[in-house]
Amino acid sequence: MTITWQDYPVNGYYDELITQEGAPRPGAAPLMRHLDQLSENELGERKAAADAAILGMGITFTVYSDDEGSIDRAWPFDIIPRIITLKEWRRIEAGLKQRVTALNRFIDDLYHEQKIVKDGVFPAHLLTDSKNFRPECVGIDPPQGVWAHICGSDLVRDADGTVYVLEDNLRVPSGVSYMLENRLVMKRVLPELFEDYSIVPVDDYPAQLFQCLASLAPDKIRPNIVVLTPGIYNSAYFEHSYLAQQMGVELVEGKDLIVDDDDAVYMRTIEGLTPVDVIYRRVDDLFLDPEAFLPDSVLGVPGLLRAWRKGKVALANAPGAGVADDKVVYTYVPDIIRYYLNEEAILPNVPSYRCVNPEEREYVLANLDKLVVKPANESGGYGMLIGPKAEQKELDEFAELIRKDPRNYMAQPLLTLSTAPTLIDGAVEPRHLDLRPFILSGRETYVTQGGLTRVALRKGSTVVNSSQGGGSKDTWIVDWEGV
Repeated sequence: MTITWQDYPVNGYYDELITQEGAPRPGAAPLMRHLDQLSENELGERKAAADAAILGMGITFTVYSDDEGSIDRAWPFDIIPRIITLKEWRRIEAGLKQRVTALNRFIDDLYHEQKIVKDGVFPAHLLTDSKNFRPECVGIDPPQGVWAHICGSDLVRDADGTVYVLEDNLRVPSGVSYMLENRLVMKRVLPELFEDYSIVPVDDYPAQLFQCLASLAPDKIRPNIVVLTPGIYNSAYFEHSYLAQQMGVELVEGKDLIVDDDDAVYMRTIEGLTPVDVIYRRVDDLFLDPEAFLPDSVLGVPGLLRAWRKGKVALANAPGAGVADDKVVYTYVPDIIRYYLNEEAILPNVPSYRCVNPEEREYVLANLDKLVVKPANESGGYGMLIGPKAEQKELDEFAELIRKDPRNYMAQPLLTLSTAPTLIDGAVEPRHLDLRPFILSGRETYVTQGGLTRVALRKGSTVVNSSQGGGSKDTWIVDWEGV
């Protein structure tokens, strides 16, 4: 089937490419016109070429299943890109920089004077009950006062076109490798479109990441940087190895590193021990150092926190940064921005209810069938309730969970996420999507030009996570006004 845009159902949603009246949004016309001209065979060949490229490039992701263990799957990719104009992106970019700057000051404050708590802006009990606050990190001064060097913030667009921040991922955010690979696949599959557009490139990310990490070792002209992975069974292992390879640094596991008697970190090599200056760790806090956290962990490096505390090695992201990666803390981000920067948030939060507050909890319990309920520290779409689609038994179970541990839950209205045309079985259908840009904070702050667009491939679904059956698209930031 060829694409016929007149038959494309917008259905009252904000569509990223097409207005309610059926007209192309700014920047979308050449893309729609080009796809419209492809025959059924040509369209099928482009899709098959994308699938073949993904297999040939070895782009996979891992899904955990109770029945089948972990399974490597080919990366699900749609060949119709999402388009955002450069003018709109510059505003989003400014909002993301503002947000991460404030969050880093917040984290640094929590591990030092805790002024924001003393001033009554952030409740002390939320800090006391935080699962990701690490008392072991109190008083530590990371380079430039930055704790979250790599952040992935999830953005969604509602029915009226407003872009909201849905959550901030400040522990070990994943997905940037797929953003880079999506662009490579698109250039292979629809190269002619890159002649029609002024698309802002994304391929400088590995160089930007390297510079960010290198800035954490200011006294070294050529710091020795490594990527620390839990190993091949981790769901993001493809990304760990990809980023190490793209940066030209070593990919190591905990057993490859040692903290010696001088409290410095060394890498075991065939030529002996080699000093390590910066570690981009993709191992969760509690598994990072058995001497400081879980004593039976074999993924980390004994003494690593000691080396970090003494300034012998830099860690990105810093241990303890996850204190701000908490969906209840997320509800305070506009206040955090106002407190540290004396500015209003450029990008709004999705309106949220804090179950820890009695009045808001009662509202949530009375309206569970209308809300999305999220646990404070889960990720990947796990552990959440989508009230409008839940059965009564599930609603009752969540009500009990909230009553038992209100600190662990927050709730939001179910947004009508924007859609974008997606190729489904040879036809174009609208599918809901979000966007995860990545923000690097070192000596400078850098935001990827676009990010990873994740698509809910199931009709009507708003769950975009790959682990839940989602796919992805290339994201084009186009300088449309300059064309």
